[in-house]
Amino acid sequence: MKWRGRRQSSNIGDQTGRSGGFRMGGGGLPIGGKGGLSIGTIVIIGIVIWVMGGNPLSVLGMGGGGQPVTDPVATAGAGTGCDRSDIHAFTCVVLADTEDVWNAEFAQAGEDYPEPTLIFYAGRGQSGCGAAQSATGPFYCPADQRIYIDTSFFDQLAQMGGVGDFAAAYVVAHEVGHHVQTVTGMSEEIRRQQARVGRSEQNELQVRMELQADCYAGVFAYGNQKNLDPGDLQEALAAANAIGDDRLQREAQGYVTPDSFTHGTSAQRQQWFQRGMETGDPAACDTFQT
Repeated sequence: MKWRGRRQSSNIGDQTGRSGGFRMGGGGLPIGGKGGLSIGTIVIIGIVIWVMGGNPLSVLGMGGGGQPVTDPVATAGAGTGCDRSDIHAFTCVVLADTEDVWNAEFAQAGEDYPEPTLIFYAGRGQSGCGAAQSATGPFYCPADQRIYIDTSFFDQLAQMGGVGDFAAAYVVAHEVGHHVQTVTGMSEEIRRQQARVGRSEQNELQVRMELQADCYAGVFAYGNQKNLDPGDLQEALAAANAIGDDRLQREAQGYVTPDSFTHGTSAQRQQWFQRGMETGDPAACDTFQT
């Protein structure tokens, strides 16, 4: 993906301590490097829930409610945290690209797009949904409408098969998709439906939420075609394949339990990303009527 020298988002916050930030030698992106964690149970659990809308921290028993908490770090400012490394700078450019795409989509509908803020942290941070830890992976917190990313996750994703810079872009675009669901009221409606049904039905609704966010990531890819390099879309599809529920469960426990799926199979995730990428139309991402 062509990103150097391009606009970086100003909706960036930094909770990374200067002495403990993520570092990677050389000038390239730390995608596929050896600095990430090994593929253990905690990594698989973290990757399974990294796309959770709502509060993924509670899934790992880390606490955190729905009320915003005091943010110890000032946020939102051009270059804030973007200069830490290439992957930080790249992430800031990707967030700016999502702003361009969704501002245009909302304007077409006669509405304003409330841009989310992205917070960098390393190891441990603080969100409006509770403590953020690297084991949870990137996540969107609807309580404060912020995306939280420990960039070391991108190395972990690469170890699972999501190699390449656009695999990382897919991660960011997916979390922005959850923000779109929140500001349009979709997330709240689905949470109300989940409160009225049993666990398997709750999981099915969650799968549809995640697949829609995948489709929205495809809409981002469609709107950003001028900046893509050959092979970028394949990188995103490989990332979607790497984090399907069926693949992750099979690797973690040797078998799959479809009733417990919360994100969709590898094939479904690829399918919905492709739908958004081919149509460029958020209306084509209605996973709830399929």
